Order: sequence, then C-alpha cells, then structure tokens
Amino acid sequence: MVLTRHIPFLRAVFLHSITAVGGPQGHMGMMLKTFVQQRRDVTEKELMEYNGFCQLLPGASSTQTLTLIGYKRGGLWLAVLTLLIWITPACVLMGGISFLLDYMDDMGLKAGVFKFVRPMAIGFIAYSTFRIFKVAVNNTITKVIMVVATVGTFLFFKTPLVFPVVIVAGGIATNFSDRRIPQKDVPPKKIKWGNILIFFALFGLAGYLSETASANDWKNRKPINLFEHFYRFGSLVFGGGDVLMPLMYEQYVTHPENRSVKETKREVLRMNKEEFLTGSGMVRAIPGPVFSIGAFTGGMVLRDEGPAMQLLGCIIGSIAIFLPSALLVLFFFPVWHNLKKYAVIYRSLEGINAAVVGIMAGATCYLVQDTFLANLIDMQAIGWWDLLIVVVTFLLLGSNKVAAPFIVLGCLLLGWFV
Repeated sequence: MVLTRHIPFLRAVFLHSITAVGGPQGHMGMMLKTFVQQRRDVTEKELMEYNGFCQLLPGASSTQTLTLIGYKRGGLWLAVLTLLIWITPACVLMGGISFLLDYMDDMGLKAGVFKFVRPMAIGFIAYSTFRIFKVAVNNTITKVIMVVATVGTFLFFKTPLVFPVVIVAGGIATNFSDRRIPQKDVPPKKIKWGNILIFFALFGLAGYLSETASANDWKNRKPINLFEHFYRFGSLVFGGGDVLMPLMYEQYVTHPENRSVKETKREVLRMNKEEFLTGSGMVRAIPGPVFSIGAFTGGMVLRDEGPAMQLLGCIIGSIAIFLPSALLVLFFFPVWHNLKKYAVIYRSLEGINAAVVGIMAGATCYLVQDTFLANLIDMQAIGWWDLLIVVVTFLLLGSNKVAAPFIVLGCLLLGWFV
C-alpha cells in the first residue's frame, strides 16, 4: 500500500471523526455526505450494504462501517488506520474528561455548546433516509419491508435485538421469489480464519485470566479485570451505545453494591452514579463513536490507583471496547463478500437495504417524537430553534453546497451564543 495516495482519504476520516455526531444513525448521514457524495469512495448501494452487514454483528456499527470503507479503498492496513483515526479523538477527549471531572463544576455551561447537536443529528438522519430511499425502495416487497422496519424500529427502538432481527427478516422476505435473480454456479473461495481465531482466543484468555486474578487476589489484577469487562462488552453488545450504557451501569455502579459482593469483601471496579451519568451525557454530545465511553469509564474505575493507572485504564478501555468490533468485521466481511455471489444472499441484499431504510426512518420518527412531540404531551412549548435546525440541516445537505463539518461547526457556534 502506498500510503501517500490515501492521505486525502485519511484527512477526510479525521475531519469526520471530529464532526460526526448523533450516534450511529447520525454518523450514517454524515458518511453519506462525505464518502459518497463528496469523495465517492463508495456508492450509496455499497454504503447501505456495509451498514446493513454491520448491523448483524455485535459491536460499534458506525465504527465497523467506516472501517469497511477503508478496507474497500486500500485493504487491511488502510482499514486499521481508518479505525485508529476515527476512534482516537473521541477516546482522547473522553479519557481527558475522566481526569478533569473534579474541575468541571460549570458542566452545564460547557454542555450548552452542544444544545443543538441533537436536532442537527435528526436532520442528518432524515436526509440520509430520503437519499437512500430512492435507491433501495423500488418495488412492492421493498416498500412493505421498509414500512414494517420503520414501525418495528419506532416501537422497539431501545430493544437490543430489534436491528439484527429486522434486517434478517428483510433478507428472508425477498427470498420467497427466485424469478428475478436465478442461481448461477459460483466457485468456492478459501476462507482466512486468522481474525476469528484471535477473537475467540482473546475472549477465552481474558476471561480465564480475569477470573484467576480475582480468585487469587492478584495485586495488579484491576487492569486485567478491566480488559475482560470491555472486551466482553464489545463482543456481545447488539444495538450500539444505548445497549452498552446499561451494561456498564450494572457492572460498575449497581453490581458493586450487591450484598453478595460486599460480603466477599473483595475489591471490585466501581464508580458512582453521578460520575457515570456525567460521562454518558458527555459522550452523546461530543463527535465520534459512542463506544468511546470506554476511555472515560476505564479511567474512572482506576482513578484511585493514581494518575499512571488511570491513564492505563483509559488506554485499556479504548482498545478493549473496539478490538472485538474490528476483528469480527474484518473476518466476516470477506466471507460475506464471497457469499454475496450466491443468489440467495444477493436476493437478501434487496430486503436488507430496504430494512436499513426502515431502520433509519424509524429512528428519525422516534427521535422526533422524543425531542418534539414529548413536549406537547407534557404541555410544554416546542423548541422552535430545534425544529429550525432540523429543517435547515436537511436543506443544506440537499443543496450539496455546504460540507458536513461546516454544518456541525455552525450548530456548535449557535449553541454557544444562543
């Protein structure tokens, strides 16, 4: 790989990492704007395929999608560089917050700059749904799949398995007819098992060492326990940050207060409720992956061990939470790429793409309901500034004259002054 020819792409990834807000659905809209419309690194169909495929895997879906864009453009090493550039700014920022938490009494003032991030993210999601709809939904069955996926996502938005279930169901639905895409003979290709073997080896080794270290009360066992916790989270979480947060809360806030844990008198990793809620609020406001909460939490649970151990906690949290996502997506995508050549899989893609549109439409409806309609139910006034931000964001994206980072910057400045 000649790295120099990929520098413009990596620069775009970096700009994306410091401006992409709104969680996985918002990131999808910004990827559509940057890597499809402006740079043309992938097509709309490829981006939908990558996103749909990543929804089937545990881990950070927007991180996996961006990693695949790098993989498609320059192979394994560019995929790794893309991953590192994407996660580093958010992890550094969240890790830094774990050190500065005691000095952030004016958090409300600082957080005010992010007040228009949520409506801006809704605008990005709505626009990407509109654009992708025209590509993916073009016959009766895809329209039905999209409507069902939209309703299912809206009703069960916070249910972890809704996304993979909707996507699998969409893939099955378009296989009831084989007239449009008949099967052709496809020669089998060799599968490289390295990544998946590393994934399972690390999972087993981390679990064994963590349990052994706890049972024998090793002096420096906390970093080992921390790696096992975060690697397990990254390996088993479906549904993104909304599912990750409750798991972390149970592990570090609720679990240490259990009577059985206290009776053992064994020292466990912990943090208090206020600290956790501060971190979970900040990670939703800053750009980058929501899984960067791992850097904050890793630093907080080792903070009492001194600055060096706290820094180590931030590093372990950052690496362990994203490593399973990378190993899984880089193993399964070549397998998926080969399987696409079979008609049953190729037909499934039509339904999967329609389901992705439905998921994004359902997410848009849920966020609109949660942001605006909830105010009406509570007899409160609608935030007209928020509504204006959604509309203006949508129109600016549709004009193709303003780059996504400038829209984000404008909303942050507006939040600072309004």
